[in-house]
Amino acid sequence: MNLTQLFKGLSDPIRLRIAHLLCQKGELCVCHLTDTLSLPQSTVSRHLNILKNAGLVECERRGKWVYYQMKYSEQHVETIAELIKHSSLSNEQLQQDLVNLKKSIC
Repeated sequence: MNLTQLFKGLSDPIRLRIAHLLCQKGELCVCHLTDTLSLPQSTVSRHLNILKNAGLVECERRGKWVYYQMKYSEQHVETIAELIKHSSLSNEQLQQDLVNLKKSIC
């Protein structure tokens, strides 16, 4: 585990928002993240790549879609996910992201 990469992965507000959504909902398609965050696909994909390189997320391609989820096989990721979930309770932006995601999925 490279701590520098790990903390770099979470050092950006967009990546933290993505990690929060993945912690709350499990697996998400890139299209749901772009809709939820109102960001271009290229921006979301770039941030997901950084999270992947940090060892925080893993992905699976299904046809033309790529689905991401937290990499819970790494022990530190489970600890970080719990911290993100707990911290999100008092963060309005993260709570709004959950509302937006619910609208995007429906």
